[in-house]
Amino acid sequence: MTTTTDQERPARAGTTTGAPPRSGPVLTALAAGFVMAALDSTVITAVGATIQRGLRASLSQLTWIVDGYVLAFAALLLLAGGLANRFGPRPVYLAGLVLFWLASAGAAAAPDGTALVAARLAQGAGAALFMPASLSLLVHAFPEPARRARMLALWSAIVSTAAGIGPTVGGLLAGAFGWRAVFLINLPVGLAGLLLTRRCVPAPAGGGSRPPVAGHGLLVAALAGLAYTLIEGPRLGWGAAPVLAAYAVVVLGAGGLAVRERRGRGAAVLPWTLFRRRAFTAANVIGFLFNFALYGTLFVLGLYLQQERGASPLAAGLEMLPASGLWVVGNLVYGRAAGRVPARVLLAASLAGAALGAAALAAVRPGTPYLLVLPAIVLANAGAGIVSPAMTAVLVDAAGREHANTSGAVLNANRQVGQLVGIAVAGAVLGASGLPPAFLLIAGAYAVAAAAAWTLLGKR
Repeated sequence: MTTTTDQERPARAGTTTGAPPRSGPVLTALAAGFVMAALDSTVITAVGATIQRGLRASLSQLTWIVDGYVLAFAALLLLAGGLANRFGPRPVYLAGLVLFWLASAGAAAAPDGTALVAARLAQGAGAALFMPASLSLLVHAFPEPARRARMLALWSAIVSTAAGIGPTVGGLLAGAFGWRAVFLINLPVGLAGLLLTRRCVPAPAGGGSRPPVAGHGLLVAALAGLAYTLIEGPRLGWGAAPVLAAYAVVVLGAGGLAVRERRGRGAAVLPWTLFRRRAFTAANVIGFLFNFALYGTLFVLGLYLQQERGASPLAAGLEMLPASGLWVVGNLVYGRAAGRVPARVLLAASLAGAALGAAALAAVRPGTPYLLVLPAIVLANAGAGIVSPAMTAVLVDAAGREHANTSGAVLNANRQVGQLVGIAVAGAVLGASGLPPAFLLIAGAYAVAAAAAWTLLGKR
């Protein structure tokens, strides 16, 4: 039911009441936040070694610099969706942009590793705020199905491209201006997003139910404890007092959340009934393992190119371009294959190929010529652009239109957790056992994901 407030807000946002919004400014405004979030999840992979040297950071600190962002993003994503429903997506989107902008400035000015970790945590919190709100605002701004579908396709392509070119952008910026430039680039992008959103994006009303803050707090505690355990365990020792305390936080947080959800006290944090649908569960299992392996690969590959082969940030970024550039190509391939080839086949084949590529990367050595490393990089990443839309389509089909928003938020949060754990575990294995075991671990994750796709998405 449309209220007077709903009708007035688009006018205050800089649009004419009753007139359709202009596509370009709205799409630019709403892509700005997601572009920054996508860039900052991959841009650091090409400059990690440079940051480590510049700040004299340990491997565990570098892992925190990468994973701190992902931790806050994953832990707060579902809560941020609830806040957008409660207070309206536009103010939440703007708040996320402001926080991300300030955190990016703080990251660029960080004097040491600890300050940079804090700034990355704040960046992740900002990204969590504007990610679900961005999609909600886009859907509201373009209510006509055909036009909305075009805008969603363009929005997704922009985001995929930003994530894909992240390592190369990071290498270019760091090579020309130093590693701090990879965070400074967010300042003009964020400012443009803020101004365009205030001027051009209509503001739908909030008024939804209050999000389950206590349940989300337990989820945040469990994920933070898990991250601390995986990152600091190899450095401090798995039996050290702080690590044991982190174990306890994981158990208490996860156990408390399970008890709360089982008793049905207040709104649920996760839609447990959807997990009874095998395809929905399959999509989430695949999503976790896929992000675990994909971002674990980028993290380890970036360190290999710079520390083992002595590549500069620029050279590393260019050498990683085939890995991330293939994501966009995969999106195009999926667009042609979808509907002709079953999702089960697309997913299993793409993930199995990635497993073979990661296993081949385990055989590379510091002196291996790049032209021999390149085929393994290509094979490990060729199917990434197919897997992401394919598992999303499986999830949406399994959840149904009535659960589309909730299921999408769950999958995105689950994938962020996979990225968090993948980087932490790959870093721990790399530090303890070296490059080959780290890539073999990644290959195993891809293989398990391929097996899950083939078995869980089989005839039911």
